[in-house]
Amino acid sequence: MTTRKQYSKEFKLDAISLVVEQGYSRAEAAHGLEINANMLGRWLREHEAPEGHAEPDRSQTETLCRLSERLLKEWTQFHRPVNSCWPAVS
Repeated sequence: MTTRKQYSKEFKLDAISLVVEQGYSRAEAAHGLEINANMLGRWLREHEAPEGHAEPDRSQTETLCRLSERLLKEWTQFHRPVNSCWPAVS
């Protein structure tokens, strides 16, 4: 199994600087640095986010999705019209 490449804070800030201060597009900067443009985009979002407002991690997102699905099932089970022909949600 391969390990993920770790980039230093300085490298990330230099990459962000290419886009923000020097006017390169994300694609141009990423190509020049030999990194994925989506990763550079994430670094830009994290850099621009107010302190303490970082994006939720994957486990938080998955937990919220499962909760949302469960709540939708429960809501549709108890909020269907009387004398409805809707099948019960399982």
